Amino acid sequence: MIRKAKAIWRGTGRTGKGELSSDSGVLAATPYSFRTRFESEQGTNPEELIAAAHAGCFTMALAFQLERAGHAPTELATEAAVTLEPEGQGFRISRSALTLRAKVPDIDAASFARLAGDAERNCPVSKLFKAEITLDAKLV
Repeated sequence: MIRKAKAIWRGTGRTGKGELSSDSGVLAATPYSFRTRFESEQGTNPEELIAAAHAGCFTMALAFQLERAGHAPTELATEAAVTLEPEGQGFRISRSALTLRAKVPDIDAASFARLAGDAERNCPVSKLFKAEITLDAKLV
């Protein structure tokens, strides 16, 4: 399985502007720029997209883990906070902090923590990171 997305950039790094598109059409000429990345201009940026990918991948992986263990979650709500920090002349993604709040009937806290940890370590997006990944998972 191969998934594709395309970036088009026009201009310099600071004053230029770009567009992101995906084969599915979910992203269709979605604007991104220095200002959407480092300021608060409307649009997206690579770190936001990575955060969405990590949150989505982890949450789906956990749903499968819970299902295999005989538990049907009512709701799994995950936020991923990706940290971009300076490194040398550029930047690096140093961390992805996952925060999960889950409603899973009839599961004990130890089993839930084990399954959540396994999902975090084994979702494909987690395996992609060289950055630190943290997980704060709680049943609610």
